[in-house]
Amino acid sequence: MQFDDTRARAALRQLFDTAVAAADPRVVLAAHLPPKPAKGRCIVVGGGKSAAVMAAALEDAWPDVAMEGVVVTRYGHAVPTKRIEVIEASHPVPDANSERGAQRLLAAVRGLGPDDLVIALMSGGASALLAAPAAGLTLADKQDINRALLACGANITEMNAVRKHLSAIKGGRLAAAAAPARVVTLAISDVPGDDPAVIGSGPTVPDRTTFAEARALIARYGITPSPAVTARLAQDADETPKPGSLPHTEFRMIATPMMALLVAAEAARGLGLTPLILGDALEGEAKEMGIVMAGIARSIRDHGQPIAGPAVLLSGGETTVTLGAGPYGHGGRNTEFLAGLAVALNGAPGIWAMAGDTDGVDGMDEVAGAILAPGTLARLRAQGLDARAMLAGHDSHSLFKSVGDLIVTGPTLTNVNDIRAVLIG
Repeated sequence: MQFDDTRARAALRQLFDTAVAAADPRVVLAAHLPPKPAKGRCIVVGGGKSAAVMAAALEDAWPDVAMEGVVVTRYGHAVPTKRIEVIEASHPVPDANSERGAQRLLAAVRGLGPDDLVIALMSGGASALLAAPAAGLTLADKQDINRALLACGANITEMNAVRKHLSAIKGGRLAAAAAPARVVTLAISDVPGDDPAVIGSGPTVPDRTTFAEARALIARYGITPSPAVTARLAQDADETPKPGSLPHTEFRMIATPMMALLVAAEAARGLGLTPLILGDALEGEAKEMGIVMAGIARSIRDHGQPIAGPAVLLSGGETTVTLGAGPYGHGGRNTEFLAGLAVALNGAPGIWAMAGDTDGVDGMDEVAGAILAPGTLARLRAQGLDARAMLAGHDSHSLFKSVGDLIVTGPTLTNVNDIRAVLIG
């Protein structure tokens, strides 16, 4: 079965849309709820790009339960709710609403008793959206360190290890504030390995990292923090709650990258493609991963190894983009991956690709990702554009915008990290 340009593009977009739909909280949340509370209060708190729609799904699932609370989501990601307040804030760099929302969550869970139930709704983006500075820090301190972490090439686990030790809510501190109430966390994973302690920097999860590790990461990436952050990271006595210290908590994963990839793989079979899932937790420099994927795709096309075509390579996880001193253009890790793949393939026939962030935001722009085709480089050259130069300048959004191949979804209201698909026809 042959794939031409039209059919390949349609297949790739269908795989992305299928993966996103599989993680819709309105579809998956109800099956993971605990028993309804028999007595006591039901307090709902949450943070992340999916927090509002998760709250709405909870209200729909428990129409007869008296509940109250507040969740914080990204601007443009709110949905109507009846009993749970929704606050919108900034992502990926926190703002005043991020701080106000985090403080509201902490206030909502204080003073509860053992008969009370806290439902915590966590998803990707909560780290920035819930910004409660630790004692001695300001929001400006948090904003500065957040920008530095985003630019230095640190992975999400490393970034969150630092964030936890600068926060009054992350690293299990929200759950500690809720004790002795029972805390049940429902989470959508957007992190490699689905580590509960990394999702949203784990506000309800014991923390294995330490101040010493946070200091080492700051040094490793050459970050110069503010004097207040330096002083805070030296306070080893004020450690985050460690494993075994939060016995009143429970964690339930309602959607993960692998779940989405498995659904996409089944959809690929229905399209006449043989899927190969390479993993749900791939990390590394985005453009370098593009080079690796190009080699695997060529092997399938030329040798039928490791699988025979027509086939699609599926992967998830979160790559990184290390920014130099600049100047640089507009881009994100998914389009940077595709730009690296494009340069490595150099117009090789019979290979198409798609990469996108399932939350609809790749980098700082309202762009989910893009589609790469065999003719992409030729179309760029016809406009006098150089893919290598644009890749070097981290201008991958502009690259794919110039050929009309950006994927723009708007807020998807879910987030199971990135989905990459390389189709060999």
